[in-house]
Amino acid sequence: MEIIAIQPLVALIAGILILIVPRLLNVIVAIYLIVVGLMGLFPDLLHNIANAG
Repeated sequence: MEIIAIQPLVALIAGILILIVPRLLNVIVAIYLIVVGLMGLFPDLLHNIANAG
């Protein structure tokens, strides 16, 4: 599955969780920033993990 197809789903789930439990905002934003940062630094990381199995 393409990462572009996953992003709207992740955004929707995160938005719903933030509405239900507003304290999760800090955690969700932190995880998002870490994931985006890792994907920026290591663009082939997800591709290598997907093909390893």
